[in-house]
Amino acid sequence: MTIKRHQPNKLFSAAVEHGGLVFVAGQVADDLSQGVKGQSEQVLKKIDDLLKAAGTDKSKLLSATVYLADIRGFEEMNAVWDAWVVAGSTPGRATVEARLANPKLLVEIVAIAAV
Repeated sequence: MTIKRHQPNKLFSAAVEHGGLVFVAGQVADDLSQGVKGQSEQVLKKIDDLLKAAGTDKSKLLSATVYLADIRGFEEMNAVWDAWVVAGSTPGRATVEARLANPKLLVEIVAIAAV
C-alpha cells in the first residue's frame, strides 16, 4: 500500500493517506487575533480543505480530538462544530483542555476520515 503525504514539511505532514484512511494532523488557526469561534471556523476550514485534497469529506469523519487552551471555550467551539459537522455522520470525538504550542492558540483539532 502506498502512503501519500499532504503538505509535508520537515516536522510533519498536514495529512497522511494510507489504507483507505486519511490522518489529519493537528490543525490550528492562522489568524490568532480571533477568539474561540473564529479560530474554530478557521481550523474546520483547513480540515475541509485537507479532506478534499485526499478525495473525501467531513461526512466520512471517523474520529476527532479537539484541544482547547481553556475548556471554558467548549460551548463556543461546540456551536461552530455543530454548524459544521454533518448530521447523522458525527465522528467519535474527545474534547480536552491542553496547553497548546503558542499561548495565542485557542483551538487545535486532529481528525481521521475514511477516503
